[in-house]
Amino acid sequence: MTYHYKDSGLDRVFLVNGYEVHATPYGDAVSIDDVDGLHRAIARAVVRSPKPIDGAEFRFLRKHLDLSQKALANLIGAEEQNLYRWERFRSKAVPGMADRLIRVLFQESDDGRPGRWILDRLADLDPVDADDIKLDRSAAGWAVAA
Repeated sequence: MTYHYKDSGLDRVFLVNGYEVHATPYGDAVSIDDVDGLHRAIARAVVRSPKPIDGAEFRFLRKHLDLSQKALANLIGAEEQNLYRWERFRSKAVPGMADRLIRVLFQESDDGRPGRWILDRLADLDPVDADDIKLDRSAAGWAVAA
């Protein structure tokens, strides 16, 4: 018997095992082994699927990355209102660029590198005037000048 796991906020997640049903005075209760690992596996399945990411999946990934709508909007260069709309229309595909960027952001955070350096770096980007890029050539090759 499979368990329809609705706590993810996604409609099509079913557990084959890794859960137990317990009888309580209030009805059946379900305990799930390693919920963090389960959510990571769900996120991987969503990101690796060739199907366009829909609003519910986009929200799931955003929450899995522990980002607010505002923070993710800043990361991907979108308006916060757009993220709200994408997530509100649960079964509608998000725009292609947002789909691709959320996949990249998840993959970057999931690939085993220490920390979430790319997310932190992107979050720090602000629309400011660009500084000149000064380069220095040494025997080792070109590098940004100190």
